[in-house]
Amino acid sequence: MRRNQGCNPLEHGMARRQFLTGTMAGAAGTGILGTYAQADQLKHQEKRILQVFLQGGVSQLESWDPKPGTVHGGPFQAIPTSVPGIHISELLPHIAQRMHLLSIVRSINIKINDHEQGRQFMEKGRRVGDFPYVGAVASKYLAAPNSDLPGYVHVSSRGLSDVAGGAAFLGAQHGQLKLEGIKPPGNLTAPAGINASADAGRDQLRLQFNQRFTKRRSKALTEAYDASYDQATRLMGRKAMFEGKASKQDLERYGTHDFGRYCLLARSLLENGAACVKVTHHGYDSHAENFNFHLEQLGEFDKPFCMLLDDLKTRGLLESTLVVIYSEFGRTPKVNVRYGRDHWGTAWSIALGGCGIQPGAVIGSTNDTGTEVADREVDAGHLFHTYLQAVGLDSTAEHDLPGRSIPIGDPATESIKELLA
Repeated sequence: MRRNQGCNPLEHGMARRQFLTGTMAGAAGTGILGTYAQADQLKHQEKRILQVFLQGGVSQLESWDPKPGTVHGGPFQAIPTSVPGIHISELLPHIAQRMHLLSIVRSINIKINDHEQGRQFMEKGRRVGDFPYVGAVASKYLAAPNSDLPGYVHVSSRGLSDVAGGAAFLGAQHGQLKLEGIKPPGNLTAPAGINASADAGRDQLRLQFNQRFTKRRSKALTEAYDASYDQATRLMGRKAMFEGKASKQDLERYGTHDFGRYCLLARSLLENGAACVKVTHHGYDSHAENFNFHLEQLGEFDKPFCMLLDDLKTRGLLESTLVVIYSEFGRTPKVNVRYGRDHWGTAWSIALGGCGIQPGAVIGSTNDTGTEVADREVDAGHLFHTYLQAVGLDSTAEHDLPGRSIPIGDPATESIKELLA
Protein backbone atom coordinates (compact mmCIF):
# COMPACT_ATOMS: atom_id res chain seq x y z
CA MET A 1 0.00 0.00 0.00
CA ARG A 2 1.47 3.38 -1.00
CA ARG A 3 0.15 6.57 0.43
CA ASN A 4 0.23 10.28 -0.20
CA GLN A 5 3.75 11.07 0.93
CA GLY A 6 3.21 14.55 2.30
CA CYS A 7 1.44 16.19 5.19
CA ASN A 8 -2.19 17.13 4.83
CA PRO A 9 -2.03 20.89 4.14
CA LEU A 10 -5.21 21.40 6.15
CA GLU A 11 -3.47 19.92 9.17
CA HIS A 12 -0.12 21.64 8.86
CA GLY A 13 -0.69 24.79 6.86
CA MET A 14 2.21 24.06 4.52
CA ALA A 15 1.84 25.62 1.10
CA ARG A 16 2.05 23.27 -1.83
CA ARG A 17 4.35 25.65 -3.65
CA GLN A 18 7.03 25.00 -1.01
CA PHE A 19 7.47 21.55 -2.51
CA LEU A 20 7.33 22.63 -6.13
CA THR A 21 9.35 25.83 -6.55
CA GLY A 22 13.02 26.34 -7.26
CA THR A 23 13.66 23.00 -8.96
CA MET A 24 16.81 22.65 -11.01
CA ALA A 25 16.86 20.40 -14.03
CA GLY A 26 17.47 16.73 -14.30
CA ALA A 27 19.56 13.97 -12.81
CA ALA A 28 22.30 11.71 -13.97
CA GLY A 29 22.70 8.15 -15.19
CA THR A 30 24.68 5.93 -12.90
CA GLY A 31 26.81 3.57 -14.92
CA ILE A 32 30.07 5.25 -15.92
CA LEU A 33 30.43 8.13 -13.48
CA GLY A 34 32.84 6.45 -11.12
CA THR A 35 35.76 4.06 -11.32
CA TYR A 36 37.84 2.30 -8.73
CA ALA A 37 40.86 4.34 -9.89
CA GLN A 38 39.05 7.58 -9.20
CA ALA A 39 37.92 6.32 -5.82
CA ASP A 40 41.49 5.34 -4.93
CA GLN A 41 42.69 8.83 -5.79
CA LEU A 42 39.87 10.60 -4.00
CA LYS A 43 40.26 8.72 -0.74
CA HIS A 44 43.69 10.27 -0.27
CA GLN A 45 42.72 13.80 -1.29
CA GLU A 46 39.27 14.75 -0.08
CA LYS A 47 36.68 14.43 2.62
CA ARG A 48 33.01 14.50 1.79
CA ILE A 49 29.53 14.12 3.27
CA LEU A 50 26.66 11.80 2.37
CA GLN A 51 23.31 12.88 3.79
CA VAL A 52 20.35 10.49 3.62
CA PHE A 53 17.24 12.45 4.49
CA LEU A 54 14.19 10.39 5.51
CA GLN A 55 11.65 13.09 4.74
CA GLY A 56 8.55 13.42 6.86
CA GLY A 57 10.05 12.21 10.13
CA VAL A 58 11.02 8.57 10.50
CA SER A 59 9.83 6.97 13.74
CA GLN A 60 12.66 6.39 16.19
CA LEU A 61 10.61 3.60 17.76
CA GLU A 62 10.48 1.75 14.42
CA SER A 63 14.17 2.38 13.66
CA TRP A 64 16.99 3.44 16.00
CA ASP A 65 15.36 3.34 19.45
CA PRO A 66 12.84 0.48 19.61
CA LYS A 67 11.02 -0.25 22.86
CA PRO A 68 9.12 -3.51 22.32
CA GLY A 69 6.78 -4.60 25.05
CA THR A 70 6.27 -1.09 26.43
CA VAL A 71 3.09 0.96 26.38
CA HIS A 72 4.15 2.85 23.22
CA GLY A 73 6.47 0.25 21.73
CA GLY A 74 4.41 -0.96 18.79
CA PRO A 75 4.34 -4.42 17.19
CA PHE A 76 7.94 -4.71 15.96
CA GLN A 77 10.78 -6.36 17.83
CA ALA A 78 14.30 -5.15 18.56
CA ILE A 79 17.03 -7.28 17.03
CA PRO A 80 20.70 -7.65 17.95
CA THR A 81 23.28 -6.02 15.73
CA SER A 82 26.92 -6.58 14.84
CA VAL A 83 27.78 -4.54 17.95
CA PRO A 84 27.09 -6.50 21.15
CA GLY A 85 24.54 -4.73 23.30
CA ILE A 86 23.11 -2.51 20.56
CA HIS A 87 19.65 -3.41 19.31
CA ILE A 88 17.65 -1.68 16.57
CA SER A 89 14.29 -2.34 14.94
CA GLU A 90 13.70 -5.58 13.08
CA LEU A 91 12.69 -3.39 10.11
CA LEU A 92 16.41 -2.68 9.53
CA PRO A 93 18.00 -6.16 9.28
CA HIS A 94 20.70 -5.12 6.78
CA ILE A 95 21.79 -2.15 8.85
CA ALA A 96 21.82 -4.37 11.94
CA GLN A 97 24.51 -6.48 10.26
CA ARG A 98 26.59 -3.32 9.65
CA MET A 99 26.04 -1.53 12.94
CA HIS A 100 29.79 -1.72 13.59
CA LEU A 101 30.17 0.89 10.84
CA LEU A 102 27.62 3.31 12.34
CA SER A 103 26.68 5.00 15.60
CA ILE A 104 23.37 6.26 16.98
CA VAL A 105 22.39 9.46 18.76
CA ARG A 106 19.23 8.68 20.76
CA SER A 107 18.82 11.89 22.73
CA ILE A 108 17.84 14.64 20.27
CA ASN A 109 15.45 17.34 21.42
CA ILE A 110 14.95 20.19 18.95
CA LYS A 111 11.70 21.41 20.56
CA ILE A 112 10.16 21.76 17.08
CA ASN A 113 7.23 19.82 15.59
CA ASP A 114 6.91 21.67 12.29
CA HIS A 115 8.28 20.14 9.08
CA GLU A 116 9.91 23.23 7.59
CA GLN A 117 11.23 24.64 10.85
CA GLY A 118 12.58 21.25 11.88
CA ARG A 119 14.26 20.67 8.52
CA GLN A 120 15.83 24.11 8.56
CA PHE A 121 17.20 23.61 12.07
CA MET A 122 18.61 20.20 11.19
CA GLU A 123 20.29 21.62 8.07
CA LYS A 124 21.61 24.90 9.48
CA GLY A 125 22.27 24.07 13.13
CA ARG A 126 20.51 27.31 14.07
CA ARG A 127 16.91 27.90 15.00
CA VAL A 128 16.57 31.26 13.29
CA GLY A 129 18.44 33.35 10.74
CA ASP A 130 19.69 32.93 7.20
CA PHE A 131 22.63 30.56 7.66
CA PRO A 132 24.08 28.04 5.21
CA TYR A 133 23.21 24.35 5.26
CA VAL A 134 25.75 21.67 6.11
CA GLY A 135 26.03 20.84 2.40
CA ALA A 136 26.76 24.44 1.45
CA VAL A 137 29.48 24.66 4.11
CA ALA A 138 30.96 21.43 2.75
CA SER A 139 30.90 22.89 -0.76
CA LYS A 140 32.66 26.05 0.42
CA TYR A 141 35.45 24.37 2.38
CA LEU A 142 35.74 20.78 1.10
CA ALA A 143 35.07 20.97 -2.64
CA ALA A 144 38.06 20.78 -4.98
CA PRO A 145 38.76 24.04 -6.84
CA ASN A 146 37.18 24.16 -10.31
CA SER A 147 35.53 20.77 -9.91
CA ASP A 148 33.32 19.79 -12.83
CA LEU A 149 30.61 18.83 -10.37
CA PRO A 150 28.88 21.26 -8.00
CA GLY A 151 30.01 20.90 -4.42
CA TYR A 152 26.51 20.25 -3.08
CA VAL A 153 24.14 17.94 -4.97
CA HIS A 154 20.66 16.86 -3.85
CA VAL A 155 18.95 13.85 -5.43
CA SER A 156 15.22 13.72 -4.84
CA SER A 157 11.88 13.13 -6.53
CA ARG A 158 10.44 16.50 -5.58
CA GLY A 159 11.01 20.19 -6.14
CA LEU A 160 13.34 22.40 -4.16
CA SER A 161 11.76 24.84 -1.72
CA ASP A 162 14.96 26.68 -0.77
CA VAL A 163 15.22 29.83 -2.85
CA ALA A 164 19.04 29.99 -2.68
CA GLY A 165 19.61 26.27 -2.33
CA GLY A 166 20.69 26.59 1.29
CA ALA A 167 23.80 28.67 0.54
CA ALA A 168 22.76 31.87 2.38
CA PHE A 169 25.67 34.34 2.43
CA LEU A 170 28.17 31.81 1.04
CA GLY A 171 26.90 32.50 -2.47
CA ALA A 172 24.87 30.69 -5.08
CA GLN A 173 27.84 28.61 -6.25
CA HIS A 174 27.58 26.69 -2.97
CA GLY A 175 23.82 26.14 -3.10
CA GLN A 176 22.47 22.69 -3.81
CA LEU A 177 22.13 21.50 -7.37
CA LYS A 178 18.80 19.70 -7.41
CA LEU A 179 18.66 16.54 -9.50
CA GLU A 180 15.06 15.41 -9.82
CA GLY A 181 15.10 11.66 -9.99
CA ILE A 182 17.44 9.93 -12.43
CA LYS A 183 16.53 11.85 -15.56
CA PRO A 184 19.56 13.18 -17.46
CA PRO A 185 20.21 16.87 -16.85
CA GLY A 186 18.65 19.15 -19.41
CA ASN A 187 20.49 21.63 -21.64
CA LEU A 188 23.91 20.00 -21.56
CA THR A 189 24.43 20.76 -25.24
CA ALA A 190 24.44 24.06 -27.11
CA PRO A 191 21.33 24.93 -29.13
CA ALA A 192 21.16 23.45 -32.61
CA GLY A 193 22.91 25.61 -35.21
CA ILE A 194 25.40 27.17 -32.81
CA ASN A 195 28.92 25.82 -33.31
CA ALA A 196 31.82 26.08 -30.86
CA SER A 197 33.09 29.33 -32.36
CA ALA A 198 29.71 31.03 -32.13
CA ASP A 199 29.25 29.75 -28.58
CA ALA A 200 32.63 31.21 -27.57
CA GLY A 201 31.61 34.51 -29.09
CA ARG A 202 28.41 34.57 -27.08
CA ASP A 203 30.37 33.94 -23.90
CA GLN A 204 32.80 36.74 -24.68
CA LEU A 205 29.90 39.13 -25.23
CA ARG A 206 28.40 38.08 -21.89
CA LEU A 207 31.68 38.84 -20.11
CA GLN A 208 31.88 42.26 -21.73
CA PHE A 209 28.36 43.11 -20.59
CA ASN A 210 29.21 41.92 -17.07
CA GLN A 211 32.29 44.15 -16.96
CA ARG A 212 30.29 47.20 -18.02
CA PHE A 213 27.53 46.36 -15.54
CA THR A 214 29.89 46.02 -12.56
CA LYS A 215 31.79 49.26 -13.13
CA ARG A 216 29.10 51.21 -11.28
CA ARG A 217 27.53 48.42 -9.26
CA SER A 218 28.49 45.81 -6.71
CA LYS A 219 30.11 42.67 -8.11
CA ALA A 220 27.75 40.64 -5.96
CA LEU A 221 24.97 41.41 -8.43
CA THR A 222 26.70 39.38 -11.15
CA GLU A 223 28.71 36.87 -9.11
CA ALA A 224 25.74 34.55 -8.54
CA TYR A 225 24.93 34.51 -12.26
CA ASP A 226 28.58 34.00 -13.24
CA ALA A 227 28.95 31.12 -10.79
CA SER A 228 25.87 29.36 -12.15
CA TYR A 229 26.98 29.93 -15.74
CA ASP A 230 30.51 28.65 -15.12
CA GLN A 231 29.18 25.62 -13.28
CA ALA A 232 26.83 24.80 -16.15
CA THR A 233 29.69 25.19 -18.63
CA ARG A 234 31.83 22.71 -16.72
CA LEU A 235 28.93 20.26 -16.60
CA MET A 236 28.52 20.57 -20.37
CA GLY A 237 32.15 19.52 -20.71
CA ARG A 238 31.38 16.35 -18.75
CA LYS A 239 28.23 15.43 -20.65
CA ALA A 240 29.48 11.91 -21.36
CA MET A 241 29.52 10.96 -17.70
CA PHE A 242 25.74 11.42 -17.49
CA GLU A 243 24.97 9.07 -20.36
CA GLY A 244 25.84 5.72 -18.80
CA LYS A 245 23.41 3.20 -17.44
CA ALA A 246 23.52 1.21 -14.23
CA SER A 247 24.82 -2.32 -14.63
CA LYS A 248 22.53 -5.29 -14.20
CA GLN A 249 24.60 -6.41 -11.23
CA ASP A 250 24.24 -3.05 -9.49
CA LEU A 251 20.49 -2.96 -10.09
CA GLU A 252 20.16 -6.45 -8.62
CA ARG A 253 22.01 -5.30 -5.50
CA TYR A 254 20.46 -1.86 -5.06
CA GLY A 255 17.02 -2.48 -6.54
CA THR A 256 15.26 -1.03 -9.56
CA HIS A 257 13.02 1.32 -7.56
CA ASP A 258 13.75 5.03 -7.35
CA PHE A 259 15.62 5.03 -4.05
CA GLY A 260 17.95 2.25 -5.20
CA ARG A 261 18.83 4.26 -8.30
CA TYR A 262 19.30 7.41 -6.22
CA CYS A 263 21.82 5.57 -4.06
CA LEU A 264 23.70 4.41 -7.16
CA LEU A 265 23.80 7.97 -8.41
CA ALA A 266 25.02 9.17 -5.02
CA ARG A 267 27.88 6.67 -5.18
CA SER A 268 28.95 8.00 -8.55
CA LEU A 269 28.70 11.64 -7.51
CA LEU A 270 30.82 11.03 -4.42
CA GLU A 271 33.42 9.18 -6.48
CA ASN A 272 33.59 12.08 -8.91
CA GLY A 273 34.27 14.81 -6.41
CA ALA A 274 31.00 16.17 -5.02
CA ALA A 275 31.72 17.49 -1.52
CA CYS A 276 28.22 16.77 -0.23
CA VAL A 277 25.56 14.53 -1.72
CA LYS A 278 22.11 14.49 -0.20
CA VAL A 279 19.62 11.76 -1.08
CA THR A 280 16.01 12.17 0.00
CA HIS A 281 13.72 9.21 0.62
CA HIS A 282 10.19 10.59 0.91
CA GLY A 283 7.20 9.23 2.76
CA TYR A 284 7.69 8.96 6.53
CA ASP A 285 4.96 11.35 7.67
CA SER A 286 2.88 8.53 9.12
CA HIS A 287 -0.10 10.22 10.79
CA ALA A 288 -2.15 7.14 9.91
CA GLU A 289 -1.19 3.46 9.63
CA ASN A 290 2.29 4.17 10.98
CA PHE A 291 3.28 0.53 11.29
CA ASN A 292 2.23 -0.51 7.80
CA PHE A 293 3.98 2.42 6.20
CA HIS A 294 7.21 2.02 8.15
CA LEU A 295 7.21 -1.63 7.14
CA GLU A 296 7.06 -0.47 3.53
CA GLN A 297 9.32 2.58 3.70
CA LEU A 298 12.13 1.07 5.77
CA GLY A 299 11.91 -2.10 3.71
CA GLU A 300 12.70 0.02 0.66
CA PHE A 301 15.42 2.02 2.44
CA ASP A 302 17.37 -0.63 4.33
CA LYS A 303 19.11 -2.70 1.65
CA PRO A 304 19.95 0.01 -0.94
CA PHE A 305 21.49 2.18 1.75
CA CYS A 306 23.57 -0.77 2.94
CA MET A 307 24.74 -1.53 -0.59
CA LEU A 308 25.93 2.08 -0.83
CA LEU A 309 27.62 1.80 2.55
CA ASP A 310 29.31 -1.43 1.47
CA ASP A 311 30.53 0.11 -1.78
CA LEU A 312 31.96 3.15 -0.01
CA LYS A 313 33.82 0.85 2.34
CA THR A 314 35.03 -1.53 -0.40
CA ARG A 315 36.27 1.34 -2.54
CA GLY A 316 38.14 2.93 0.33
CA LEU A 317 35.88 5.97 0.57
CA LEU A 318 34.07 5.36 3.86
CA GLU A 319 37.02 6.50 5.96
CA SER A 320 36.85 9.89 4.23
CA THR A 321 33.05 10.14 3.86
CA LEU A 322 30.80 11.21 6.72
CA VAL A 323 27.45 9.38 6.43
CA VAL A 324 24.37 10.83 8.14
CA ILE A 325 20.83 9.37 8.20
CA TYR A 326 18.41 11.94 9.57
CA SER A 327 14.92 13.46 9.47
CA GLU A 328 13.39 16.78 10.46
CA PHE A 329 12.04 15.22 13.69
CA GLY A 330 10.77 11.88 15.00
CA ARG A 331 7.29 10.49 15.74
CA THR A 332 5.17 10.64 18.86
CA PRO A 333 5.46 7.67 21.22
CA LYS A 334 1.70 7.71 21.68
CA VAL A 335 -0.22 6.18 18.78
CA ASN A 336 -3.21 8.25 17.63
CA VAL A 337 -6.73 7.06 16.80
CA ARG A 338 -5.70 6.37 13.18
CA TYR A 339 -2.91 4.02 14.28
CA GLY A 340 -0.42 6.73 13.34
CA ARG A 341 2.33 8.60 15.09
CA ASP A 342 2.40 12.39 14.85
CA HIS A 343 5.28 14.92 14.80
CA TRP A 344 7.74 14.66 17.69
CA GLY A 345 10.86 16.78 18.09
CA THR A 346 11.22 16.08 21.81
CA ALA A 347 13.08 12.75 22.02
CA TRP A 348 14.29 11.06 18.83
CA SER A 349 17.30 9.64 17.01
CA ILE A 350 19.62 9.74 14.03
CA ALA A 351 22.41 7.43 12.83
CA LEU A 352 25.79 8.38 11.41
CA GLY A 353 29.19 6.90 10.66
CA GLY A 354 32.24 6.99 8.46
CA CYS A 355 34.74 9.83 8.46
CA GLY A 356 35.67 11.10 11.91
CA ILE A 357 32.97 9.18 13.79
CA GLN A 358 33.61 6.63 16.51
CA PRO A 359 31.79 3.52 15.16
CA GLY A 360 29.56 1.22 17.16
CA ALA A 361 28.57 3.84 19.74
CA VAL A 362 25.27 4.94 21.20
CA ILE A 363 25.05 8.49 22.50
CA GLY A 364 22.32 9.35 24.99
CA SER A 365 19.06 7.62 25.77
CA THR A 366 15.34 8.16 26.22
CA ASN A 367 13.22 7.00 29.13
CA ASP A 368 11.52 3.60 29.20
CA THR A 369 8.48 4.81 27.26
CA GLY A 370 10.35 7.09 24.85
CA THR A 371 8.54 10.25 25.92
CA GLU A 372 11.60 12.30 26.91
CA VAL A 373 15.38 12.35 26.84
CA ALA A 374 16.87 10.65 29.87
CA ASP A 375 20.58 11.23 29.23
CA ARG A 376 22.91 13.47 27.15
CA GLU A 377 20.35 15.76 25.51
CA VAL A 378 21.52 17.40 22.27
CA ASP A 379 19.95 19.40 19.48
CA ALA A 380 20.69 20.25 15.86
CA GLY A 381 23.33 22.79 16.87
CA HIS A 382 25.40 20.06 18.54
CA LEU A 383 24.96 17.82 15.50
CA PHE A 384 26.07 20.60 13.11
CA HIS A 385 29.33 21.07 15.01
CA THR A 386 29.84 17.31 15.12
CA TYR A 387 29.38 16.85 11.37
CA LEU A 388 31.88 19.53 10.45
CA GLN A 389 34.49 18.53 13.00
CA ALA A 390 34.20 14.92 11.81
CA VAL A 391 35.39 16.01 8.34
CA GLY A 392 38.19 18.12 9.75
CA LEU A 393 36.63 21.59 9.75
CA ASP A 394 36.84 23.90 12.75
CA SER A 395 33.18 24.63 13.36
CA THR A 396 34.09 27.11 16.11
CA ALA A 397 35.96 29.34 13.65
CA GLU A 398 34.47 32.09 11.53
CA HIS A 399 33.45 31.87 7.90
CA ASP A 400 36.00 33.02 5.35
CA LEU A 401 34.14 36.20 4.42
CA PRO A 402 36.06 39.45 3.90
CA GLY A 403 34.86 42.16 6.24
CA ARG A 404 32.32 39.94 8.00
CA SER A 405 32.47 38.05 11.28
CA ILE A 406 30.10 35.08 11.29
CA PRO A 407 30.80 31.91 13.32
CA ILE A 408 30.48 28.68 11.31
CA GLY A 409 28.60 26.83 14.05
CA ASP A 410 26.28 28.20 16.70
CA PRO A 411 28.56 29.52 19.49
CA ALA A 412 25.94 28.50 22.06
CA THR A 413 26.47 24.80 21.29
CA GLU A 414 29.40 22.46 20.73
CA SER A 415 30.18 19.12 19.15
CA ILE A 416 29.35 15.74 20.69
CA LYS A 417 32.98 15.11 21.55
CA GLU A 418 32.58 11.49 22.65
CA LEU A 419 31.21 10.66 19.20
CA LEU A 420 34.26 11.96 17.35
CA ALA A 421 37.02 9.50 16.52
